[in-house]
Parts: sequence; C-alpha cells; structure tokens
Amino acid sequence: MSLQIISKRRAEFLILCLLLLGIYQLSGAAMIEMKATLAPVLIEKSWNQTLRTGELAVKPWPWADTWPVGRLQVSALNVDLLVLEGDSGSALAFGPGRALPSAELGATGTTVIGGHRDTHFAFLERLRKGQLLHIALPSGKRIEYRVQEIRIVDSDQESLSVNLSTDKKLLLVTCYPFDAILAGGPLRYVVTAVPTLAGLSRSDVAWSGELADGYSPETEKL
Repeated sequence: MSLQIISKRRAEFLILCLLLLGIYQLSGAAMIEMKATLAPVLIEKSWNQTLRTGELAVKPWPWADTWPVGRLQVSALNVDLLVLEGDSGSALAFGPGRALPSAELGATGTTVIGGHRDTHFAFLERLRKGQLLHIALPSGKRIEYRVQEIRIVDSDQESLSVNLSTDKKLLLVTCYPFDAILAGGPLRYVVTAVPTLAGLSRSDVAWSGELADGYSPETEKL
C-alpha cells in the first residue's frame, strides 16, 4: 500500500472524526437551547397545577430536583419570576431559588432567595430602597414587601443571619459586582425587604416588631 493511499485514508478518517465531533457539539447546543426554551414552560405549568390543586412540590419534569414555591414580582421593573425550591446550581440555572434552611416563603423568620447576577437577578441592580415587591404563595395569598436596605456583604467575613424570630424578612441575594468578568468572588449584593401593613395579617402585625411603614404594634390600631 502506497504512502499516498495511507495518507488519504488518514485524512478521510480525520475528516470523519471532525464531522462526528461537530454533530455531537451541535446536538449538545441544541439540547441546551431546547432545555432553555422548554424549562420555563414546564415550570410555569407545574406552578399552575399547584395553584389549581393545592398540591405542593409539583416537579416540572420527573427527574427535577426542584419545583416552584412562589412567584416574585416587581411591577415597577416589569419583573415576574417563579421562585424555585433550593439554591443548588441546577436549580438556579432555571430561576431564583429559596436557600435552605431559610424560612419558607411567607413564614415567620428570614427567607433568603438567591439568583444569578447576570440572568434572573440582574434586576437587583435597578431595585431601589423604598420600592415595593410582591411574593405570591401556593395558597394564592400575595404578600407585599418594601425594600428596607441594600448592602454589599463579604461572605468571607460575614454570614447571612437566618433567624427564627417572629419577624418576617426577605433577603434577595446575588453575586457582586454585577459586571464582574469572573464569577465566584466573595462579595454578595443583599437586598432586605420587610412586609408592609398591607402584606401582614392581623396576627402578623400583633407580633411583628419591624414593619416597612414605620409602624409598631404598640401604636397601630387594628
């Protein structure tokens, strides 16, 4: 067999390998695109099923390790996001997630919701102190919050306090700075919001020592 024939077959084999590699990469990209397109639809469908039936932990697909537990809305910024259970990397790829073991949405204590700075939680950069946001619960109840504080935390020096007090508090957390080239730094952008009087039940007001409107249970007439 001549060297020319061997070289030709090697070239053909190399071309075939490159072709198969290209097909593999294209199929992988297609799968990612398909997941990005279908996931929000399936998550929305599972949330609607929860609202309709009252069934909790409705997984958007059988192998999912998360499910929608609430809806975060900021009308002033045209934000409408489903909040998922857990803040693992796989969950945050599809939306903001409730950090475990922080309080459940709408429950007493501190609820922490995390999200990526360059996708779902990019809007936090435009959120301002005093603005309103709402959390919709599986029960159909809608709680109104007002942004009380915005600060930058060094996670190497300070950990977020998740207390079990009778106060309701919501923390929205993402990485900082928003335009960082590399992810994974220690800085966190933390938005603290507390319920307004409209967002509290009668019993909540009776026990809450920290209200967004500046009221205290000693002075507010129920």
